[in-house]
Parts: sequence; C-alpha cells; structure tokens
Amino acid sequence: MKKIVLLAVVAVFLSVLEACAYSNGDFQVWNTDVEELKISDKAKLAFEEEFRWGKSARQFYLSHYDVGYFFDLSKYLNVGGGYRRVYSRSKDKFRSEDEAYLTATPSWEIVGFKFEDRSRLEYRYFDYQDDSWRYRNKLTVKAPWKFTKYAIQPYLSDEALIKLDDSWHMNENRFSAGLGATLTKNLKAELYFMLQNTKNKDKWPCANVLGTKVKLVF
Repeated sequence: MKKIVLLAVVAVFLSVLEACAYSNGDFQVWNTDVEELKISDKAKLAFEEEFRWGKSARQFYLSHYDVGYFFDLSKYLNVGGGYRRVYSRSKDKFRSEDEAYLTATPSWEIVGFKFEDRSRLEYRYFDYQDDSWRYRNKLTVKAPWKFTKYAIQPYLSDEALIKLDDSWHMNENRFSAGLGATLTKNLKAELYFMLQNTKNKDKWPCANVLGTKVKLVF
C-alpha cells in the first residue's frame, strides 16, 4: 500500500512540472534555510533566509531575511508576527522591500491527514514605490504515511497572494507537491516542486520551481 501511495505522490510531482512545460514558463530553483530557537513549550523564534535563481536557474534574482516570533494559543491554533527584508533584482540592480507581518494558523486532523491553514497579513513598504498591504493564505495537507527511517512524508500545499488595494485581487498563486523528512532529531528537510502563477495584466504566466528547505531546531 505504501509503495502505491509513493508512486502516486511521484505522479503528482510530475504533473506539477508538466502543467507548465509547454508554456513560456521559467525553470527556477529556490532554497530556504530556517533556524528555530525554542523559548518555551509554546513559543519559538524563527530565523529564515531564502535565495532564488531564475532564467533557467542561471541568474540569482531574489533573497529575503526574516525573523519571527510564534506562539501556540492552543493545540490547534498558532499565532505570530515578524519582520522580513527582501532584495529583488530589477534589471542590473537590487531593490529592497521591508515587510511587517502577522500570522494565524489553525490546524486540524481528518482520518490521519493533517491540515494547516495559515493566514498572513503583510504591510509592505518600499523606497521606490507606494506602500501596500497584502494577504496570503496557505493551505497545507500532510499525508498520514511516513517512509524509511527518515520519516519521509508527502504533502500538498496551495498559497494565494492577494493585493489589498482599491480593488482587492489575487496576483499570485503557488501550488506545491513535496516530501518532508526528519534527518536527525534537530534537522529537518523538504524537497518540493511548485507551479507558480503570477498575474501580468490579463495573463497568468507560470514558472516551474524546484525547491529545497532545511530547518535546524535548537
């Protein structure tokens, strides 16, 4: 049964990539590193760095640095807030963006499947354009099966990014299929494929993203 499930997960990975294979979509590589510091049984500090390469993964075009505080209000609700600095390439220059954010993440379980529905409200301020608000909603579903001694666990997620201006509208969507693993007691890792659609006028060009994430827990 587990082998059948694993084959199904691989098929989902391939379908995510195939969905954009015949468009003008770019192939990208994203890498995220997270360090978590446990303050108490319910609270933690998280430090995050992310780096992205586009144009067939040949050009470095974005990085961000994030610090956040998160607290379990109950077994089924986590809240938090933090600050992020983003550097993104525009032509031959990198421009900076600052984000202050709040999050609320309810979680629940149905027949072994674990659900998380993160809401995130961001205030984004720039030195080259008007400030703005953005809402992000990310739903993640983790399968109840784990494989090998590293507890490899498949998951699916979908995140909608909504710009909160005079006419609220979604301008980006990220659908991912991935595998999470526990390498050691303090080290976790993820490998995922993402289909990223970003609105450009009336079109939704897409990108195929191969992503990795490493988390070190203290």
